Amino acid sequence: MSGIEDPVDDLSVTPPKTWATGVPAVTHALEYALGQTSVRRTALTLLNINQAKGFDCPGCAWPEPQPGKRHLNEYCENGGKHIADEATSRRVTAGFFREHSIAELDTKSDYWLNQQGRLTEPMVKRPGATHYEPVGWDEAFGILAEELRSLASPDEALFYTSGRLNNEAAFLLQLFARAYGTNNLPDCSNMCHESSGSALGETLGIGKGSVSLDDIHEADLIFVVGQNPGTNHPRMLSALEETKRNGGQVVAVNTLPEAGLMRFKHPQKARGVIGRGTEIADQFLHIRAGGDLALFQALNLLLLEAEDEAPGNVLDHGFIASDTTGFEAFAEHARKTRWEDVLEATGLTREEIEEVHRRVLASRKVIVCWAMGLTQQKHGVPSIREIVNFLLMRGSIGRPGAGVCPVRGHSNVQGDRTMGVWERMPQEFLDALGREFSFTPPSHHGLDAVDSIRAMRDGRASFFLGVAGNFVRATPDSEVTEAALRRCRLTAQISTKLNRSHTVCGETALILPTLGRSDRDVQESGLQFYTVEDSMSEVHASRGRLAPASPHLLSEVAIISRLARRTLGDQPAIPWEEFERDYGTIRERISRVIPGFEEFNARVDRPGGFTLPNPVNEGVYPTPSGKAVFTRNAFTMLRAPEGHLILQTLRSHDQWNTVPYAMNDRYRGIHNARRVVLVNPVDLAALGLADRDLVDLVGLWEDGRERRAPAFRVVSYPTSPGSVAAYYPETNVLVPLDSVADISNCPTSKGVVVRLEPTAADG
Repeated sequence: MSGIEDPVDDLSVTPPKTWATGVPAVTHALEYALGQTSVRRTALTLLNINQAKGFDCPGCAWPEPQPGKRHLNEYCENGGKHIADEATSRRVTAGFFREHSIAELDTKSDYWLNQQGRLTEPMVKRPGATHYEPVGWDEAFGILAEELRSLASPDEALFYTSGRLNNEAAFLLQLFARAYGTNNLPDCSNMCHESSGSALGETLGIGKGSVSLDDIHEADLIFVVGQNPGTNHPRMLSALEETKRNGGQVVAVNTLPEAGLMRFKHPQKARGVIGRGTEIADQFLHIRAGGDLALFQALNLLLLEAEDEAPGNVLDHGFIASDTTGFEAFAEHARKTRWEDVLEATGLTREEIEEVHRRVLASRKVIVCWAMGLTQQKHGVPSIREIVNFLLMRGSIGRPGAGVCPVRGHSNVQGDRTMGVWERMPQEFLDALGREFSFTPPSHHGLDAVDSIRAMRDGRASFFLGVAGNFVRATPDSEVTEAALRRCRLTAQISTKLNRSHTVCGETALILPTLGRSDRDVQESGLQFYTVEDSMSEVHASRGRLAPASPHLLSEVAIISRLARRTLGDQPAIPWEEFERDYGTIRERISRVIPGFEEFNARVDRPGGFTLPNPVNEGVYPTPSGKAVFTRNAFTMLRAPEGHLILQTLRSHDQWNTVPYAMNDRYRGIHNARRVVLVNPVDLAALGLADRDLVDLVGLWEDGRERRAPAFRVVSYPTSPGSVAAYYPETNVLVPLDSVADISNCPTSKGVVVRLEPTAADG
């Protein structure tokens, strides 16, 4: 037995914190690291993480300062925990799988599964078997290749990846899938930032942010919308602290007060250790769930009215005329905004919104940052389009200190998309790929994550390969997703550690263990390095330093290359063996396929790498009109029937993506429990509930099927009225598969209508 106990909720609650980080963050990170591995191994990882000659943190995608400006400890608490989790000395061997059946493992918590340690050798569950058993790599590839060759259509296969994958492996994955004959390349972006890509692609012509770290530092005003930097990307707080010290201001927009946006204690500076730290948010807008669209519509109305009062002194008419289209139609639509609608949708007062407006008028350089609190709304795409309208009106796009900043919460999720991991890559990319490798990639669109689940559910897909992710726990409608995967003939997971996706199996299932980001990768040509792209389009190298967890591990590049060679043979003639032998040869091919990567090998060898060109910052908009686009977005708001509330799913502080590292959320004052629901005390009184009552969360959806997450403890908490919050993945079961954002098809995990039903066992 492993000796790791499966935790049971034993809730205790303390007052929420009013500041984040400081010495406790350092202490917690070190405690976790030393609980996973040795002092020497801990020191080796922490001194190399996010350094120019070290490895990139596998956690968030927040950029590092340029070499020479980086701290010796250029990581956050959660980054330190994440790399310690990967560098753990614990191992999962063949003996573990002999001892535990798949059915037993499926009863274990996500915490317990992760804590077992690193996977060490390939395993297979054969048809009808109850346990995984060891399998050689050659046989494993044979099983996979035989299944792929037996499918009636390449579109019966799905190739999923998360943002942990590096650029080189991502490029090979999409190349393999397309050479095989499908564009079925669902990825984690489909479930988090697809709304950003949809909105920005339509309005600016490029589906990524336009700002740099220097822009953050020199902005006059930064909006932080629907995100919690203190937990999800804590190094952003260092950047916001620099903004404040340079005279900039911050407006936080959230349904919950977040400690990091109140006050930040920088653990590497005296004021963060012995002082009060830095107050981050100059104004906090305690908005109702889904009210962001209405907020920016109100701000845009106020800007138009201010221009009426002082013609030529508010809007940037020169920029609007030269660089945009659609302004007149937008302005006519915006003037119809009704304050009664805005106040109902946002839950804010007119005075609060007008105070923000005054801050905007006093600022020339404005940035709007957002994350999943915005993208996972039903109307996430229109909300982001309205933010673009807001910035375009005053020319706050493409100038220093201004622009759009979608903050992605996973290391290389943006890089994966740049490399072609998308089910709808433009024809220009497909043509360039085909020219480089002398084949014709399929041109019809593939399946995204939600449509992939539907395809497995309906029997239209039967082969699932997951690379570097935990698909089962990252996706909505848990019961439907699990049943869909179990219908597959074959499921395979390329992973570093055990997770729930290994317990939800097809008829045949494979676990293919791979190197971690911190592991040394030695191939025939010598020591290799990978590259990644952060949220601000900076591409840099990542070099692992640790001895691999097992001699049986293969890199993701090696696994994909060998599988492709075994499946495709030499048709088309792609040099898979050469790619595995020397990753520089992959980068050479990337440089000839993807614009912006010219002389890739030479440029990435420089300390800090290089920044991809962003046409928006050059006044170029790759839209059909060649200009930035003002849009008209119909007013809408989330409404819950009487006796119901709007649920948003979120992470605890001790959590990375789907994996909890502990049962605590100390910034919110939650300890030793995860099955909790945070409810405003006014709503508790209206529902006749009391703090610590035990309730089932029951989802309401138009398909008439009840979705239930049982036995959650109510915690009285300052959520916005009508809004409640609970942790995922425990609440993913409540997110209907068909409840998706308009246009982007992103699951609406930030807008689930629920009722709180007293649990029968609790009386």
